[in-house]
Amino acid sequence: MKLQKYDSINVIPFIDVLLVLLAIVLLTSTFITRGIIPVALPNSSSAEQLKPDKEIVIVINENGEFFLEDTPIVLEELEKQILQKSVETPVHIHTDKNTKFESFVNILDMLKKNTYSNISIVTKK
Repeated sequence: MKLQKYDSINVIPFIDVLLVLLAIVLLTSTFITRGIIPVALPNSSSAEQLKPDKEIVIVINENGEFFLEDTPIVLEELEKQILQKSVETPVHIHTDKNTKFESFVNILDMLKKNTYSNISIVTKK
């Protein structure tokens, strides 16, 4: 039995594999660009809505003055007020873009020293 000599490669199976890989890449890239994968969350009869009074809002104005819930406060008093709330309480920091970075670092240092980890830095879109 004599073997046949092929002068060219059959590329049709190669193209089929590439088209399948292209379809997979395109499908996964749509989920990546959105940043989310849709998930149907389960219902719960005991679920609670997030309440604004269960969060800590700290504001630092342009002059580096601290405010807790719209009330002017110094850093030492701010620490005492925050320690009265749970460590899991969300903390939102609003800071003016022209404030000194040192004021912002002082707030973060105080929160980390007291093991608060649920910290959000609020920005404007």
